[in-house]
Amino acid sequence: MKHSSPVASPRRKLFATACVAILFAAPAARSAEPVITRYEPPFWWTGMADPMLEIMLHGPGIGEYTVAVEDERVERVETISTGNPNYLFVALELAGSAESGSLDILLDGPGGEAGLTYELRARDPDSRAGNGFGPGDAIYLLTPDRFVNGDPANDSVVGMRETDVDRLEPYGRHGGDLAGVISALPYIADMGFTRIWMNPVLENNQRAQSYHGYAITDLYRIDPRFGTNEDLRRLADTAAENGIGIVWDTIPNHIGSGHWWMSDLPAEDWINHPETPSFTSHNRESVRDPHAVAEDLEEFQSGWFVEAMPDLNQRNPRVARYLTQNTIWWIEYAGLSGLRVDTYPYSDTDFMTDWVAALLREYPDLGLVGEEWSLNASVIAHWQHAGAPAMMDFPLNDAVIRALGEEENWNSGLIRIYQILADDAVYADPGALVIFPDNHDMSRVHTVLGENLAATYMAVAMMAALRGTPQFLYGTEILMSHPGTDSHGLIRSDFPGGWPGDAADGFSGRGLAESTLAFRQWMRDLLQWRKTSTAVAEGDFLHRAPVDGVYAWRRKAGDEYVLVLANNNTAESEVAMDWILPLLDDRQPRAFLEIPGSVRRGAEPSLSVAPKSVRILQVEFASAAGS
Repeated sequence: MKHSSPVASPRRKLFATACVAILFAAPAARSAEPVITRYEPPFWWTGMADPMLEIMLHGPGIGEYTVAVEDERVERVETISTGNPNYLFVALELAGSAESGSLDILLDGPGGEAGLTYELRARDPDSRAGNGFGPGDAIYLLTPDRFVNGDPANDSVVGMRETDVDRLEPYGRHGGDLAGVISALPYIADMGFTRIWMNPVLENNQRAQSYHGYAITDLYRIDPRFGTNEDLRRLADTAAENGIGIVWDTIPNHIGSGHWWMSDLPAEDWINHPETPSFTSHNRESVRDPHAVAEDLEEFQSGWFVEAMPDLNQRNPRVARYLTQNTIWWIEYAGLSGLRVDTYPYSDTDFMTDWVAALLREYPDLGLVGEEWSLNASVIAHWQHAGAPAMMDFPLNDAVIRALGEEENWNSGLIRIYQILADDAVYADPGALVIFPDNHDMSRVHTVLGENLAATYMAVAMMAALRGTPQFLYGTEILMSHPGTDSHGLIRSDFPGGWPGDAADGFSGRGLAESTLAFRQWMRDLLQWRKTSTAVAEGDFLHRAPVDGVYAWRRKAGDEYVLVLANNNTAESEVAMDWILPLLDDRQPRAFLEIPGSVRRGAEPSLSVAPKSVRILQVEFASAAGS
């Protein structure tokens, strides 16, 4: 084993006997014995593509200690101080052939000699990590606190700053948890969803509004009001048994103001503007603006999002390494399928490029989608060209919602969708984008469409059949709505049936209107069909410019063609077969199979499309292409 300065070998070996820091009494001539109050990551794995591991130690005066590791599995040791004497970073280079087991880390300093036993685990050769997600999947987005209360015993936890549970308070905690999500997995799978994206479930020990999860106070701990780290693993395992992968909501940009770092920052530049918060300008265009002054970019990326969310400085290499390792740790620990990255452009650009590259080195097939809330396709495309595999398609969301809520004209209605999809030329991979009718931060689709049932049917059908990976917010399938308000606390209302005594039950259907039950069944059948369609999962996208309020496109993979016709008029439309044929490569269809459903209809000179509706048709030909 090699050492690099400043590393010294202790005179004797003193080790802990468990995977926790146990420090030993110092000789009488020494000062008070050292104490390690925390170390992160709590353990690591052998066999990683990156052999480097950086352990953060925290404790009074620990920065004055030297470290040595006398183990053939460690090829190099380096200690790094940050100016705060209460922190010490230990960088280890693990041998490629390193085996799992205990690793003894020796410390020597003013308080005496001490030892920390650190656990190295073997990577699971059958790990689901890196399964990813793509157009063949359908993502179910849920807010855990508002979904199902599976374990009332953890509703209020002693020691947390926010202990009250009040379902009548829109911004309070309501009691949903990981146990509740586990109990709902059969329902989610039966609905046809193949991935779950949960709003963050790590500890949010904030004084108020801690339910949403976006102000994290411990990056290695599941919030105890949601459950435990082991509960997350149980959720991932049970989800896999139901054919579902987990998409992890991660936030490299900021932490919560209640994070334990905030009382003792590891370094003066650990966060941006540590003395007096300066808030982001939200001028996201500055990232790609060739005319921008440096100050505009700085004000955008280094400003705090809100007062409760201190902005992390990823230009500090210790912060960058910490965040990268933390993300890898959760992917490996829970076998995650992918990541949804919150406030993607607000983080340092160089860091995000390196972060994505580091994750993909470990998990080449990892699904990863970033949030960039811009209606400008070129702004979103910038990040895909900079290395992000996928981004959330806010321009398409806006176009669909606007189109379905207005009358057809030369510059309104379905032409908006056509024009936005024509902008696909700016993306590195438009098919990888995640598309959605709504999400947890915006008014629900049924609300914004004025609770017009026909329009909601159209929005869901379009998202199921356009290019990209569709994501639906929990409750869309039962037409959840919040008329008269755009309060986030009410957008994220409780899923009916998730609590004992609820008047209605969205899972069983009890108490739901017949029209709601019909919509849920239709959406289930649609998503179950998607799972069988290669054209949707892998196929190309070809469309015709809308004419007289009718828009048509096709999805094609091999000899499988899916034809989609959207009629945004208030009257039935007849679509001539001659107009459709270019989408079918000029092949004459023999019959069409209605999706969802099993109704087969022969080809006619024209196809009728009911008012305010979308027809999805699987095309049958008399013979295979080229025969």
